[in-house]
Amino acid sequence: MNRARFVAPARGTVDPAVFGRMPLSAWREYADLLDGAAWPSIDALNRRVPAGMAQRFVAQTPALLADGLHYEQRIAERGGIATREGNWHDLLNALVWLRHPAIKRALNARQMAEVARMGPKLRSRAQYAMTHFDEAGVIVAVRDPALLALWDAHDWHGMFWRRRQAWLDGSIRLAVFGHALLEHALSPDKLLVAKALVFRCDDAAESLPARCAEAIAAGRLLHDPQELRPLPLSGIPDWHPGNAGEAFHRSAACYQPRRAGRAYPPVV
Repeated sequence: MNRARFVAPARGTVDPAVFGRMPLSAWREYADLLDGAAWPSIDALNRRVPAGMAQRFVAQTPALLADGLHYEQRIAERGGIATREGNWHDLLNALVWLRHPAIKRALNARQMAEVARMGPKLRSRAQYAMTHFDEAGVIVAVRDPALLALWDAHDWHGMFWRRRQAWLDGSIRLAVFGHALLEHALSPDKLLVAKALVFRCDDAAESLPARCAEAIAAGRLLHDPQELRPLPLSGIPDWHPGNAGEAFHRSAACYQPRRAGRAYPPVV
């Protein structure tokens, strides 16, 4: 994704078409929170908390921040997820909590362990990895090792055009986790690039989020940002209106070559 600071469109100006296209179309069970002129209240978010999720959303106000707690510490010790009202980034973060609380809890526990080790002012490579995944992450399951070879080589034409059918027949599938990705998707012209955790998976019924949450909690993943593979989501069929033709896959700005010496870890 673009490193320049992104400013999301005002709520009333979002093109409704973005909610009918991936990745936002996959979040339509929260349409009542995403659509309309009025922002949902903190109470409205808390009414959607699933069974078994102990954490609750709390309005991020000066009074709340006066407690002096680190964001992650407030979640761990008080179960309070500081949330700015009238803010796309925090609303989409809340939706990810609602859908994937186990992954969010696993990340929070790992972040707290790193804060205890590093102190509140320094950040470890693991913390950067977890933050990158939290903001821009996708969870990917791959059945065909040949797709991994194309991916590792940054052969985007091969991965998204020559093997286009793989994205339609389940040979590779994904779940979006990063709330910043969802925020960027509010702008229809954005070319989305995710940071992926990749799993080898032969069972289409297996829950990718559950497997991901367990691996993060166990400390098998996210020790360094270099673990995360870039994945240009705009190349996936139907994720960008321009990718139906081969020319897109020859020249799209989101398709970056692999840097010299860049290598990726084995698939989990």
